[in-house]
Amino acid sequence: MKYTDILNEIPDSYFGKTMGRKLEIGEKPLINMAVGIPDKPAPVEVIAAMQQAITDPTNNKYGVFRGKEAFRSAIQTFYKETYGVELNKDEEICILYGTKNGLVHLPLCTINPGDGVLLPDPGYTDYLAGVILARGEHYDLPLYEEKHYLPDFDDVDAAELARTKLIYLNYPSNPTGAVATRAFFDAAVERFRGTETKIVHDFAYAAFGFNQKNPSILQSPGAKEVAVEIYSLSKGFNMSGFRVGFAVGNKEMIAGLNKLQDHTQVGMWGALQDASIAALELGQPFLDEQNELFRKRRNKVMGILTENAIPFSPLEGGIFLWLKTPEGYDGEAFVDYLLQEQSLLVTPGIPFGERGRNYVRVSLAVEDSLLDTFLERLLEEKDLY
Repeated sequence: MKYTDILNEIPDSYFGKTMGRKLEIGEKPLINMAVGIPDKPAPVEVIAAMQQAITDPTNNKYGVFRGKEAFRSAIQTFYKETYGVELNKDEEICILYGTKNGLVHLPLCTINPGDGVLLPDPGYTDYLAGVILARGEHYDLPLYEEKHYLPDFDDVDAAELARTKLIYLNYPSNPTGAVATRAFFDAAVERFRGTETKIVHDFAYAAFGFNQKNPSILQSPGAKEVAVEIYSLSKGFNMSGFRVGFAVGNKEMIAGLNKLQDHTQVGMWGALQDASIAALELGQPFLDEQNELFRKRRNKVMGILTENAIPFSPLEGGIFLWLKTPEGYDGEAFVDYLLQEQSLLVTPGIPFGERGRNYVRVSLAVEDSLLDTFLERLLEEKDLY
């Protein structure tokens, strides 16, 4: 395949090239635990709102480029009620057709060619594409289990840190399941206030915090001077197919995203916005139910793995287990082994960065009966450890 020079620099999307591929599996029925697609249906209130909105003739015409005022007001109310964060609905909110769009587009709106961007390792695979598209330089932001997968900016090369104009953070973490504290966000904001460096916090798994509620970076004093947060409806509200999210925070960064989308997105379909309003109105009570579902799954998995001395990173938030591979296997080799021997599909850690080489990522977004079967099959291989 012949691509342009810039597309040749972007690695193929791991999930884009692997989802839907034909798999060679063992004799048992396949259990797919590779993708974080919620296993429960979208809320009935969301479906009802969507059905009604489809018949509204105003939703079948061109809409406002930057979204309905009612949707932006719902986001404003949701952040106030959920995190105590005040937002200006006209200057501090950008509606996104899926949070991935915002995460990839943000460097185009924030850095100049040659500027540095710190990317977490291990971290979400598609951050890099945005840096390359913006002609930026990407630097390694190392994350270590012994430091709870929270970055220490003093671990970054001083010259690279001086050239950094954008930092990606992601808590709860995909793939490690680590969470951030309010104290961490306070310190990060304070460190980069008054500099040219900005922060984007990928808050896709906001709903899932098993020891305490996950903080928003915007709760930290002065955060709007330096940070935007990108929130997804896909995970917490079981709406992955709807492809709706939003960015909130620093008004200069939001203005850049809005301007870019004025030329690329031409407004979100009104019916999707109406359905999303219905989701946000469900608020924290619905998200608490979601969190409790995954807390129970987390507790079961951690208990059984601990009992059988199978090593893993502590799962404090999100929906993924970061599972250590047995000695002699890297992530890709262990994925192949589990497919052939147990018909289990998990994700190798290597696409998430070099520090993921000896891990696999396991999604807990499956029915409880499948989770039980996964554990039974994995325990058949415990002697590998």
